[in-house]
Amino acid sequence: MNEALESCEKGFGAARTQEEKVEIRALRRKVLRFIAAIHLQKEEYESVIKCVKVLRDCADDGGEHPSLSVLAMKAWLGLGRHGEAERELRGMVVDGGIPEGVWVSAVEAYFAAAGTAGAETVKGVFLGLLGRCHVSAGAAVRVAHRVVGEGGRVRAKVVAELVSDERVVALFAGQEAAKDRVAMHAVLWNCGADNFQSKDYETSAELFEKSMLYIPYGTENRILRAKGYRVLCLCHLGLLQLDRAQEYINEAEKLEPNVVCAFLKFKIYLQKNDHQGAINQIEAMTTCLDFQPDFLSLSAHEAVACHALPVAVASLSSMLNFYASGKSMPTAEVTVVRTLVTVLSQEPGNEQQVIKFLKHAHTRASEIGPDSLFGKEEVGRRERNWFAVTSWNFGTKTGQDKNYELSAEFLRLASDFYALVEGSDNENNVMVCKSLVLSVSSMIALEFERKTSMSETEVKQALYLLDRAGQILKSISAKSSVNSDQINAIEPELFFIYTFCAYDIQGRLNDLGSQLLNVRNFASSKACKPHHLLQIGLSASQGPRLNHEVASFALNECLSSFLSSPAPDYQNVALVMRKLISIASIHKGDTDDDLVYSMYKQAYRIMVGLKEDEYPIEEGKWLAMTAWNRAAVPVRLGQIEVGKKWMTVGLDIAKHVPGTEAYRACMEEVLGNLKKEL
Repeated sequence: MNEALESCEKGFGAARTQEEKVEIRALRRKVLRFIAAIHLQKEEYESVIKCVKVLRDCADDGGEHPSLSVLAMKAWLGLGRHGEAERELRGMVVDGGIPEGVWVSAVEAYFAAAGTAGAETVKGVFLGLLGRCHVSAGAAVRVAHRVVGEGGRVRAKVVAELVSDERVVALFAGQEAAKDRVAMHAVLWNCGADNFQSKDYETSAELFEKSMLYIPYGTENRILRAKGYRVLCLCHLGLLQLDRAQEYINEAEKLEPNVVCAFLKFKIYLQKNDHQGAINQIEAMTTCLDFQPDFLSLSAHEAVACHALPVAVASLSSMLNFYASGKSMPTAEVTVVRTLVTVLSQEPGNEQQVIKFLKHAHTRASEIGPDSLFGKEEVGRRERNWFAVTSWNFGTKTGQDKNYELSAEFLRLASDFYALVEGSDNENNVMVCKSLVLSVSSMIALEFERKTSMSETEVKQALYLLDRAGQILKSISAKSSVNSDQINAIEPELFFIYTFCAYDIQGRLNDLGSQLLNVRNFASSKACKPHHLLQIGLSASQGPRLNHEVASFALNECLSSFLSSPAPDYQNVALVMRKLISIASIHKGDTDDDLVYSMYKQAYRIMVGLKEDEYPIEEGKWLAMTAWNRAAVPVRLGQIEVGKKWMTVGLDIAKHVPGTEAYRACMEEVLGNLKKEL
């Protein structure tokens, strides 16, 4: 090239005519351009700048060659002088003779070197070129793709401004630009998707919105436009711009109504805390032609995340409706029920709904089999145990809250679930028994609370539950008696509550014999404690369904236990003595003096040798006075010996009761007079 340049110089000197000189100068400029290109290829950027300067200095009226700006710009970029490179690039805008391929290549080269900092310059240059030279849609796609590059907020903003310019949009009008229009939409969509994944919802929304400019209106593009509106809805949901999100999803639904639109509407209502609106959308989802149960599962997760528990319950409840039909579901039915119960348990006052779904689980287990619902082996055992424990916990909690009706239902369910648990038979049997007994106990407590008698149906149900519990108790007792460990196998309180409830229900059926047998069996067990018998005796001696035989037996057994204790509770001893005397007086009558008299004599023997005040004073006074008063009728009837007997025992008791000195003097005087008469 240097030799060619020298030849040009020699030729210019030898030229004779003006035409020859013009041709040689043109050839010389061409050689210099080639030399500059070689220097650029060798990265000899200073030499490129010198060549360009020479060419510009010797430019004639025809103007400089279009390639000079490109050579200069690339050389300045190579030297890292971006300011000069930018001036060269902007200079291309003025030169309308630069071919499209050349300036597009220049733009790409500048942006590759300048990076994000050059994005605004590229946009300005590109928009400037639009008015001065032909720009194709393909070129616009290349520039947009180059500016987007590896992404970033600044680049995305510049591209959004570039592609939304009316002049750029106009390049893609017509059928001949269809392929480039699809390409531009893809560039913007992919960039928007990248920003969405980075959770930059504002930038992604802008890019998705600009991509809509490259989707023609028409029936064939309805689905694509609907997709654009849906993704814009998601962006504004991420920005919590709920009204904008709703506008976009409404537009999407007009173009392509489907389950995704219904689900996105559900999300909007959820974010607005409009629970009823969200629940309505759950129903709308199930009516869509493309509905899949996965959307209900997803809706439940969304609702739980937003702490919208009523909405989560509605979604999960809708899922349950599909299992009976045998439709393939994404989640096991037992998981849905368990999640429902767990969600409802998070807030108080949902016990009615909890029991509804627990009953559903038990019913389904009966219909399709426990293994089909809960699963097999260890997984199935854990599921069964979870439902049993949950029912038990709710039963005890509602019982403590005095909601006895619900407590009875929960405990009945607990007994049914525990009966389904495999393994640890003895432990599960005990829990079945406890649940049954406490369920009946709640039924009896409910009667007292509402002050209305149990219906015949309820009595029969209670009797059935107690029969089941009784059979389990016998089975456990038989097994534990071999190891002489009955108390450990059966909690004393459980045995007592069973006995007490059985006594109550048998009384309603007027089965007095079974009542006495039941109490005798309990009294002979190691689980029996004196205070248990006291409670049974008191219950049997008062109320609408008295049983004096049970009362007498229980109180006598109770008295024996109290007195055999190393430290007797004389408050309870006194209470038992009064009750036994009252029962004997009422049911035996005054004619059976010997029985009643023996009770007073027993009380006297108990009091002898006790410390002062150890036997309750008021009870001692009651014994002394009632025994004394019993002499009145026999004395009037002339039965002096009988009267003397009662007066004597009354006086003897009074001598051991502090504070009765005045009474005793009077009593001694009356008794002395009576003896004189004899």
